[in-house]
Amino acid sequence: MKEISFLFAVLLIISCKETETNPTDELAIKGLKESVEIVRDKWGINHIYAKNQYDLFFAQGYAAAEDRLFQFEIWRRQATGTIAEILGERELNRDIGTRLFKFRGDMTTEMNHYHERGTEIINAYTNGVNAYIEAVLKTPERLPLEFKMLGILPQKWTPEVVISRHQGLLGNIGQELQIGRAVAAIGEEKAKELYWFHPKEPDLSIDSSINKSFLSEDILGLYNAYRKPVKFQKEDLVSDYQNTAEAEMVLAFSKGENDSLSIGSNNWVVKGDLMQDGNTYMANDPHRTIAVPSLRYMAHLVAPGWNVIGGGEPEIPGISIGHNEYGSWGLTVFRTDGEDLYVYELNPENPNQYRYKGEWKDMEQITETIKVKGQNDSIVKLSYTLHGPVSHTDTENNVAYAVRCAWLESGGSPYLASLRMDQAKTWEEFREACNYSHIPGENMVWADKQGNIGWQAVGIAPIRKNFSGLVPVPGDGRYEWEGYLPIIEKPNNYNPEQGFLATANQNVTSSDYKHWDAIGFSWSDPYRGDRVNEVLQTNEKMTMEDMKALQTDYLSIPARILVPLLNGIVFEGKHAEAKAKLKDWDYRLEPNSIAAAIYVAWENQLGDMADERFIPEKAKGIISSLQMKRIVDWLVRPNEKFGANPILGRNQFLSDAFEKAVIDLEQRLGSDINKWHYGQTVNKHTYITHALGSIVHDSLQEKLDVGPLPRGGNSYTPGSTGGNLRQSSGASFRMIVNTGDWDLAIGTNGPGQSGNPESPFYSNLFESWANDEYFPVYYSREKIDSVAVNTKILKPSNKD
Repeated sequence: MKEISFLFAVLLIISCKETETNPTDELAIKGLKESVEIVRDKWGINHIYAKNQYDLFFAQGYAAAEDRLFQFEIWRRQATGTIAEILGERELNRDIGTRLFKFRGDMTTEMNHYHERGTEIINAYTNGVNAYIEAVLKTPERLPLEFKMLGILPQKWTPEVVISRHQGLLGNIGQELQIGRAVAAIGEEKAKELYWFHPKEPDLSIDSSINKSFLSEDILGLYNAYRKPVKFQKEDLVSDYQNTAEAEMVLAFSKGENDSLSIGSNNWVVKGDLMQDGNTYMANDPHRTIAVPSLRYMAHLVAPGWNVIGGGEPEIPGISIGHNEYGSWGLTVFRTDGEDLYVYELNPENPNQYRYKGEWKDMEQITETIKVKGQNDSIVKLSYTLHGPVSHTDTENNVAYAVRCAWLESGGSPYLASLRMDQAKTWEEFREACNYSHIPGENMVWADKQGNIGWQAVGIAPIRKNFSGLVPVPGDGRYEWEGYLPIIEKPNNYNPEQGFLATANQNVTSSDYKHWDAIGFSWSDPYRGDRVNEVLQTNEKMTMEDMKALQTDYLSIPARILVPLLNGIVFEGKHAEAKAKLKDWDYRLEPNSIAAAIYVAWENQLGDMADERFIPEKAKGIISSLQMKRIVDWLVRPNEKFGANPILGRNQFLSDAFEKAVIDLEQRLGSDINKWHYGQTVNKHTYITHALGSIVHDSLQEKLDVGPLPRGGNSYTPGSTGGNLRQSSGASFRMIVNTGDWDLAIGTNGPGQSGNPESPFYSNLFESWANDEYFPVYYSREKIDSVAVNTKILKPSNKD
């Protein structure tokens, strides 16, 4: 009898422990049609099981809002141009810019572009977001900490928030104006010498009707204002939370960095012939801002017609990178120029008229009312030409500027067209879904269970027959787009003989491609892509471990090119000791490597010195930095830039940079060279600062900020960690998929799934991410249940 009682007690304890690790909550939710089950695994991924499509996306919106409510509220305000309502007059230009560049087309057409039932899906998603907002407002003590700090409440969403374009990688308008200013300052040929354009040199001539001196004005002020990160200051906080220091850093709440050539991503797909297990593989690691909360949000969506898992933008329905039952896909940026700056002659008698094809045309005007904290509402008039929003008007000189934006066409919301990809069963269906992916320009790769791999470049691509799109042009009708290239006609490949397809934002377009008038001239440095190709084209059969090693590979091709140039240069003392550390180095920027620290300090000095020496004075302040490929090519093949004796001058340049690097390291890391490890918190590291982290008092800062931890790599290694010693960009999200067994997929999403500092999933993935580790991304219900920590049953509520 005692034995039975003891056995019963053991079973009871086991049962209780199971309940503690996977408790089930039941919630009555108004707006649902049937019950939905949300199973959360121990890494924070929500696996959502619904009985119909509407409830599936309702639940995705509900769960995402619960995890990312503050991020959602700032996104909503950015999308609607209502930031000044909480932060005051300093954000007025942001709100004006947001409303100026707002999509104003037909919403039904817009939503159904992304999916044939897009209206239902997007409305379901926003209804789910709003259901969570309604629920949390009934118990405001449950609001995330940031709302209490700022003294604000979340507000309801509409579909217009979901389809906003305010945070996408949109085009090259900033670079276009920069190039125009550079040409105005130093001439077309000198500008071509400094920029790295390929595969051919574009026409950078500026039409004679444009007064080049006017290009120095703040022409893109409103555009830049609405695209920049939201910044908070101490005075924005409720006084109880404020940092007591006199001065504090102002930090950014950002979804992503601007589309500079240094930001990139890697993806590749490999046929089974190259893999030990015979299965096709897909690997993707998009590189954007490293932030808290994470840029990407992972989810698993299951309902009739849907079974897709992976990562996406937290504020939109669907999955952008991941797999379903049939295939897997990933993305990197394919640089597509969807923006142009037009310059207009204004009518001196009526500044609301511009000259077009020899006639004066009226600008369209829209009046907007913007609420501004602490003062009266601001009434603004927004002007539009037939090309697009007017970003700047110079009435003194009778000139206006407008930005033509391909992304203001229907279907220009970033990543939302992934909804069609999520249900693709074959390469042909996936490629058809790519037809709807207008923004951003991307390299979409596909690997399926049948052994096929494919690549399709996507993104809305204006056709420019008589100009490059790299400098401003007159808006008088002589420089028009001739429609858009059908996406299906952009570069693509399917089951190539080499057995793999890989992209890393470099130019991967074949030289015999026929539609170069719709393809750009500016690309990322080729080094990440070259290294990926180098590894994949080896003759050895690869494994999942090899895929992981390549995603986190820190071998630097620039180091492999540049370090041997030091061989003939003699140093003394500490500099000689530092050079000796580079002997027999494997060119890997590992965290524990002394050689890596020395090399990166030298590489940075080479860049700084090249900028100082080779950018003419007239262009300083216009061209901020030279691309690494340009600098490396000059150093490998020196010319008169380095003086009458180019080799001698080049070597002196290398020597000076090396000596400066060693002095810098000694000042920062101390005199003991054996302690100059690359990855350390005073050198290469990651420390993620919350948007409010440095303006709150210390105890809260510790709760909000994440890190520091050491890192390896830099911008030019496949394991990209950006060009800053404190990592600001790179791959926060990674995924590798074995199509032969979906349960063998792995991923990471640092620092965590949740944006709520009180959540156990706020930073639980940070340390493993910083150490380049992965977790399983389970797909089968059996595997998911084995790692579940919480289950929610959402049931329809009959209450009004």
